[in-house]
Amino acid sequence: MKHNKIRDDIALGRMTRRDLTKMMAAVGLSFAMMPVGRQARAAAGDLTYFTWSGYDLPEFFPSYVTKEGGPPGTALFADEEEALQKLRAGFQADVIHPCSARTRRWRQAGIIQPFDTSRLSNWGDLVEPLTKINGANDDGKQWFAPVDWGNTSVIYRTDIFDLQGKEESWTMLWDERYAGRLSIGEDITDTGVICGLLIGAENPYDLSDAQLEEVRALLKKQKPLLRFYWSDTTALEQAMASGEVVASSAWNSSVVALRNAGVPVAYAKPKEGILAWCCGLVLSATTQHADLAHELIDAIISPEAGMWLITEYGYGHSNKKALAGVDPATLETLGLPQDPTEMFNTAVFSRENTRLEQLQAILEEVKAGL
Repeated sequence: MKHNKIRDDIALGRMTRRDLTKMMAAVGLSFAMMPVGRQARAAAGDLTYFTWSGYDLPEFFPSYVTKEGGPPGTALFADEEEALQKLRAGFQADVIHPCSARTRRWRQAGIIQPFDTSRLSNWGDLVEPLTKINGANDDGKQWFAPVDWGNTSVIYRTDIFDLQGKEESWTMLWDERYAGRLSIGEDITDTGVICGLLIGAENPYDLSDAQLEEVRALLKKQKPLLRFYWSDTTALEQAMASGEVVASSAWNSSVVALRNAGVPVAYAKPKEGILAWCCGLVLSATTQHADLAHELIDAIISPEAGMWLITEYGYGHSNKKALAGVDPATLETLGLPQDPTEMFNTAVFSRENTRLEQLQAILEEVKAGL
């Protein structure tokens, strides 16, 4: 697949960065091995921005491009663990784009430093809960600048799935009335937490051995009800559009794609809690370009960058003015609240999972019929 086609698919919601990572891994490649047109440093100075594919477009940092005459140098990573290992091995970057669950680990690794919020003109316009999640503001210092955010929830066909007057819940994915027409993500990162919520775990990111066995039992109960475990959002969306699948776990981008295709779907607010993630920016401990780095961070958290991200990718943005600048009907279509503060105060935010390897092993065993 041509690189520009990949980028178009990401921008149009046909492919997420996770889909692309899986596709590349299947043929033994990574983003680090792909030639990237914007990796060459240009007139924008000697700054290197280390990020996900699709987040290296000029529209993501417009004021930086305007002021510096071009985009920063960019390098791409497939996932955050790859990025961490490259940075620990000496790869030089100035601004990096991990997700909030990694902040404390990266800080402990000594590869990031706090930045100066007084140098960011857009800082005061950010949604406050996002500036304090998962070690973002430890010790009174700002280690993480929130940018893009989204959710994992239940997407369902409103013309087929009957709630029967009940509250929306993750249990919808275990509804025996729709045996063979349900789906859930193959990625245990979300699926394990969903199960943790349903067994009533106080902390679904730190399950006990006994709770792991409860998760196993829950996954075993669900397996015969599933049409498939999804790993490709395009395949999931096609199955939802045809009615082959009537309810599944999903990200915001699938809501966008299906509603744009005229498919009647809703994005649930599960009573057990919607899952939420937030990615953003950190400042390298070894940067020699602090001024340009702060300038880039400020550009990415600007309302102009945010409105582009929301309308083009379907994800939320940390700047309140960006949300306010998008038509409310568009936000509703995307499944995004105009003011996400309440949602963030009640959402289950992604963070480091202490039992991820065990959960992955359990899922593989359940899939194998063990």
